Amino acid sequence: MTHSESTDHGGSTTVAPATFPELGQVSAASATPANNLGLILDVEVPVSVVLGSVRKSLADVLSLSEGQVIDLDRGAGELVDLLVNGKLVARGEVVVVDERYGLRISQIIAPSERLRR
Repeated sequence: MTHSESTDHGGSTTVAPATFPELGQVSAASATPANNLGLILDVEVPVSVVLGSVRKSLADVLSLSEGQVIDLDRGAGELVDLLVNGKLVARGEVVVVDERYGLRISQIIAPSERLRR
């Protein structure tokens, strides 16, 4: 039985329509994007840095061996892509930080550009 149904002792069912507040009645303070964003700030998403890419046939992939070099579609010194959840968000340059690789952000992709992609 749902919340909008009720059954009397005679076995008949009465159904009442659900009522909802008008959309304009939601308080503006509780519906701001900043408040909604706070609900998901601790959600983890995959972050990747893409140095470059190349398309290879399956036969070429299966014939790869140790020590073989694969040429990528980017030159040394070109900016690399920062992907968040598979979407391009920024570009930057690879740096070394305490013997580990890092990324120095050089360019943030505009939200309108991200939506277009």
